[in-house]
Amino acid sequence: MASVNIRRDVSDPFYRYKMERLQSKVEGKGNGIKTVVVNLSNVASQLARPPNYVIKYFGFELGAQTNLDPKDDRWIINGAHESGKLQDYLDGFINKFVLCKSCKNPETVVNLKDGDILLDCKACGQVTKADLRHKLSSFILKNAPKKGKKDKSTKKADRKARKEAEKNGTHGEEDDVNGHSLGESGSEQVDEYGDASPDAGSEDELTRKINADAKELEAAPKGDNIEWSVDMSADAIKARAQALPDDLRQSLVLEDNEDEADGEGKTGRKYAQLGDWILEHAREAGTVSKVDNVHIYVKAKELGIESKHRTLTVLAQTLFDNDILKQIEPRASMLKKMIDANSNREKAERAFLGGIERFVGTEKPNLIPSVSGILLKAYENDLVCEETLKAWGSKASKKYVDIATSRNVRTNAAKFLEWLENAESDEDSDDE
Repeated sequence: MASVNIRRDVSDPFYRYKMERLQSKVEGKGNGIKTVVVNLSNVASQLARPPNYVIKYFGFELGAQTNLDPKDDRWIINGAHESGKLQDYLDGFINKFVLCKSCKNPETVVNLKDGDILLDCKACGQVTKADLRHKLSSFILKNAPKKGKKDKSTKKADRKARKEAEKNGTHGEEDDVNGHSLGESGSEQVDEYGDASPDAGSEDELTRKINADAKELEAAPKGDNIEWSVDMSADAIKARAQALPDDLRQSLVLEDNEDEADGEGKTGRKYAQLGDWILEHAREAGTVSKVDNVHIYVKAKELGIESKHRTLTVLAQTLFDNDILKQIEPRASMLKKMIDANSNREKAERAFLGGIERFVGTEKPNLIPSVSGILLKAYENDLVCEETLKAWGSKASKKYVDIATSRNVRTNAAKFLEWLENAESDEDSDDE
């Protein structure tokens, strides 16, 4: 079965966190039409979350009834819903209830404490809170399991995952991250939130596997003259890309030389450092609007990326929240300074639009209907020129988000793009 990155905004084919692509089947007709999510249990297991969390999230987002504890492992949503649409909603679930808010890795387990839903990240050690305003948060808190016990749906999913692992000959110590993903939710010693049960000991499965691998490394002979190398020439990289499976090769985005150099070396890490720095200061200040423009520019300059076009993508994803329409103008002077500093202004503008596309398409899908207003604000503040906007609107792209999301964003931008075209026509008429 085809697999995708758990974070679909990451195009790296070697990204370690994978999940199955959702498979759905529409059954019935008329008032009895329904959608069966065929592999929901497997996907939920790979996310280390109970399947009833995922199906309930779909129900809330679609405004449809769902079943929560099927005896035959048939997870059903009332109405007809395409797999692609459900996959987009799954991205929202992953962002809100799986990914660490600090490092954006999916190695989190859920803990309930004092009415809060805590995401304990095993990758970076941060403990962050899930958004309690979402209806699913209330469902999670109201349906907290008794300590050390699993509900029926989770046990069923665990049994199915173990059977499949046994068929593939991968059961036991050799299970990899994708076998019982992120916290080993398929283990008998882990409860439905990924927490270890009382008799599980102080270490989780992932920690034990890391320790075992470390012992093997220590036992290996130490050779002073051993050299390891990988051919990183452009031809070698393209050859390796061609050798990938079709579904991975299609998701691989080979950018220009500057991007390849930035993405693989120290500069690539600096973009993540800038984004993490902004998000951390936003958390401390209570809102991203209180993070000072001058401090952001100084940080980018300190990292040596103030004149890189990819910096604009990072800023578009981190400088705004649900109040983006009010936040663009106060940020315009700093953003213009960075756009103007780029040797290729058009490229910088495209990178900024790509960041906005990823921000509304992946992080804040509730803002997709406001895309026209967002683009108007960017245009009025001279952040993006008319030619760049028209070129962007003319064709969907999977460079920053998946193609379905890209089309959705551009569809919602149609009103602004039409206005832009008509405004130019009016100017031509006035000149005549």
